[in-house]
Amino acid sequence: MPMNLPTILTGAAVTAAVGTAAYMMTGKKKNTAKQMKKKAGKAVQAVGDIVESISSMMG
Repeated sequence: MPMNLPTILTGAAVTAAVGTAAYMMTGKKKNTAKQMKKKAGKAVQAVGDIVESISSMMG
């Protein structure tokens, strides 16, 4: 049963938000804004790669 792309994107966004919130609650206090920005950028890149892979499999 193939999922449509908006459903996949919504799921990825929710997962990223929950993961970020959990990380911020349990992470060390020494995290700076620069480190968080870098990690968020890597997460966005990973989600983009996943979406690209899925769309290439569907198309």
